[in-house]
Amino acid sequence: MYQRLSSILFPIMSLLFIGAAFWGYQEHQEKNSILIKAENQYQRAFHDLTYHVEQVHQQLGNTLAVNSTSQSYHRKGLVNVWRLTSQAQNEISQLPLTLLPFNKAEDFLSHISNFAYKTAVRDLTKEPLSPDEFKTMKTLYAKSEEISKELLGMQQTVLANNLRWMDVEVALASENSNNDNAIIDGFKTVDQKVSEYPEINWGPSVASMYQKRTISMLSGNQVTPEEIRKQAAKFLNAPDADIRVVENGKGTEYASYSATVDRGGDDGKLQMDFTQKGGQLIWFMNSREIGDKKIDFERAKAAADSFLNEHGFEGMQAVSYDLFNNTGSFTYVGLQSGVLIYPEKLTVKVALDNGEPVGLQANDYVYEHHKRKLPSPILTKAEARKALNKDMKVQNEQLALIDNEMGGEVLCYEYTGRINGSLYRVYINSETGLEESIEEMTANDSQAVSDK
Repeated sequence: MYQRLSSILFPIMSLLFIGAAFWGYQEHQEKNSILIKAENQYQRAFHDLTYHVEQVHQQLGNTLAVNSTSQSYHRKGLVNVWRLTSQAQNEISQLPLTLLPFNKAEDFLSHISNFAYKTAVRDLTKEPLSPDEFKTMKTLYAKSEEISKELLGMQQTVLANNLRWMDVEVALASENSNNDNAIIDGFKTVDQKVSEYPEINWGPSVASMYQKRTISMLSGNQVTPEEIRKQAAKFLNAPDADIRVVENGKGTEYASYSATVDRGGDDGKLQMDFTQKGGQLIWFMNSREIGDKKIDFERAKAAADSFLNEHGFEGMQAVSYDLFNNTGSFTYVGLQSGVLIYPEKLTVKVALDNGEPVGLQANDYVYEHHKRKLPSPILTKAEARKALNKDMKVQNEQLALIDNEMGGEVLCYEYTGRINGSLYRVYINSETGLEESIEEMTANDSQAVSDK
């Protein structure tokens, strides 16, 4: 009997064993295939990064080598620098450097990219490179050579010793590791060198991109937690005792207050952030559960308008509308003397189950809102229209103040119209008649604008 069972079970067990071994072998092969693919991707990104940084250095040198009046070549060289630095930034993002301090070098490349782009896009025949910009380019040429040499040295080490990027990833992920790795040490050296570079004059257009909003930019006096509690109570129509106020970033230039009311259950929390200087509301969120959509656009828009007027954001105009998870988000901009002020932007979120405003994001508005001395347009609407595509069917036109690519505010004619089956906003500079910006609109955006 046992012999009979053995004769039956033995082949079965053998098949199962062989199957398990085969499955294990396949899993091992698949794992190895994934690891090899990841390693190849890391190696490619690293070697491409090394090449592109070297090319950035060469392009800066070529641009500096030509005559100072060669605007066309300056533009070509700067466009190439922008393209190469953008590629280098993309390659950095593909490497496992998340846990490695390489932010200084990455930030340096970002500055070079923006400097090159913003310099190249302007009309160099009318506004050629300034002596300060040539000086900046010479500095970038020297510093990019240092980075390039460091990366080339790392590349030679990687190739000579067959170093693997997968080992870098393991070393960075291991809490107990001392990160003793040639690649890690090389990137740390590069970042350390960049951090020691002297301050570089990037020019106002680039500097404005990296300008951080701090409380020093705001008007008004410093407010106390008790004043914030009263302000929040008035806004929420809730008792003072129910509101908890916490100071964020105490003693720093980003100091603010958070006010919270925990209502429990499906009612969720009411949360608000205020600036410490001036006590201005910059963020509000009602995290309650939102039911099925029952409110149409008109009622939601009316609720958003009323919400802004009640809380001191008067005279604003909706410019876009977005639907998500049974909520409608309206983006508003400021209005001064009939001119749309796009830097003064805020967003109101309305629950579409009952039309209750449940969110406000007013950071841009708080930091950019002030009385402006608006210039008078040089061109008429009819003259500015000549810059539009003749096939565009204009539905609306008005003046608007926008931020241009150089980081400055510029007065434009905003034309809303349809072409190629889509709706667009086109911004024509009211002084030069040139296109400053163009953006495609959605059907929801069109509805928000047409409801003026």
